[in-house]
Amino acid sequence: MLNMISLLFISIPVGFLGSLTGLGGASILIPLLVLLGIPVKEAIACGMVTIIATSSGSASSYVREKIANVKMAMYLEMFTTVGAIVGATITTLISPVYLYFFFAGFLTTSFFKGKEANRDPFPWQQNQDKVSRWLDLHGSYFDESDQKIISYWVQNALLGGGGMLVAGLAAGMLGIGAGAFKVTVQENILKLPPKVSSTTSNFIIGMTALAGTSVYLYSGLLNVTMMGPMAVGTTIGALIGGRVLNKISHRALRILFFVIVTFLIVQMIYKGVMSI
Repeated sequence: MLNMISLLFISIPVGFLGSLTGLGGASILIPLLVLLGIPVKEAIACGMVTIIATSSGSASSYVREKIANVKMAMYLEMFTTVGAIVGATITTLISPVYLYFFFAGFLTTSFFKGKEANRDPFPWQQNQDKVSRWLDLHGSYFDESDQKIISYWVQNALLGGGGMLVAGLAAGMLGIGAGAFKVTVQENILKLPPKVSSTTSNFIIGMTALAGTSVYLYSGLLNVTMMGPMAVGTTIGALIGGRVLNKISHRALRILFFVIVTFLIVQMIYKGVMSI
């Protein structure tokens, strides 16, 4: 039986893992809630609220440490917020059983990260496309695990924006922040280093979730009793994750990312099959 105390203690490790991987805590929390008997639409709606809390908690640390690229995040948020509103509206209208398979299917896109697993995580300066150069999208940060300053230059700004529109659509529809897909787009299309893509993703998902939450609030799917302890727990976990992320190796972060995503996919496919 779920109560406020159990929800709080469940949410803390969820927020921690969501912060480290860039997935957002809701990606892990929603399958757990469904496993514990919460209706999937209600779990998605509540998950959107925890995303706001998680993003605020971890993003504050990443901005302070100058890892997250705030200018890049502001540009990408224009695409994700539009997608989130459309996606949340779709969720309120369709049958719940489809959401399990949409959830699992969308997360499989995360494995495209593996195609570039061996590329240099610290890209040197390249010839930017006109739009990326015009927007002046670039940055640098000090990597504690490698003890050096990492500089990077964003590529393919328009194509990346299109990818983030799709991410926003999935975020609003599934309540997961779509951090997995956002990280994939930022690494493979925008050519951001892994830690920058993870931290910038955490920054972006808060605004994306806020847009989607407005739709769920209007639809009456938000459970206020569940929202409170989950928001507090994921925020605590995210703050802890934000403090340790820059001390963890890129390889460890990638392994953690794939283990979590695999678990989420298997869990949601199982629930979908059992619901048919």
